[in-house]
Amino acid sequence: MNLRRVPVPTETTAGGETNAYLVDEPAGSFLVDPAARTEALDAAVAARTVERIAVTHTHPDHVGAVADYAAETGATVWARRGRETRFEAVTGVAPDRTFVEGDRVGGLTVLDTPGHAPDHVAFEAPDGILAGDLVRASGSVAVAHPEGDMRAYLVALRRLLARDPPRLYPGHGPVVDGPEATIRRLYAHRLDRERRIEAAVRSGAASVEAVLDAAYDRDLSGVRDLAAGTVRAHLDKLAVEGRVWIDPETGRVGPA
Repeated sequence: MNLRRVPVPTETTAGGETNAYLVDEPAGSFLVDPAARTEALDAAVAARTVERIAVTHTHPDHVGAVADYAAETGATVWARRGRETRFEAVTGVAPDRTFVEGDRVGGLTVLDTPGHAPDHVAFEAPDGILAGDLVRASGSVAVAHPEGDMRAYLVALRRLLARDPPRLYPGHGPVVDGPEATIRRLYAHRLDRERRIEAAVRSGAASVEAVLDAAYDRDLSGVRDLAAGTVRAHLDKLAVEGRVWIDPETGRVGPA
């Protein structure tokens, strides 16, 4: 099995590029996360017989060229079962086939990895895992309300760690050749942020905005809304665990 990464320029806060992947198998190639059309991706697709197209999740920076490449190649389009309506609304394509956790799509095994997005999956190959926006080599992954689920994201990281892949192929940035260290770093980052957020609530911060100001010690210019969504996702997790309370309508919070 041969795997090629093709970075595609996109409108994203994750670095300005999304990785499309082409996995070459004896029965044809599998195209994952065709974010947009570029000359490089056009050439890579034209050089192969693409039999299947899928995405790790349906955020706009991962799906922009699904319809084009499906029409040009005649490939079978796959989506997460139960998320077909969402998939068609975002891509403009009704999926031909669906998958669930544990299914094999060609030579890849589907792993449910929600958290960053409710429909997020990863694809496990012998050489590693196509991890979408579950991980990245540097920095952190956005897990923001209302799409993000922090409890689910941490579970997905633990599942990824347990599989002990040889490498990770993320949705943004370079291939991760040291998966264990990267996964543990991301997990520790989330727990550290959670501690700061809970401490802010217990110190009297009574709104998402007040918690945001207390829990972050850096300039949030340009990303304040995303950071506020991240704080809210952490607060939702803490509320489920009975450690804080939050009023979903007003955003008021307090220690439980």
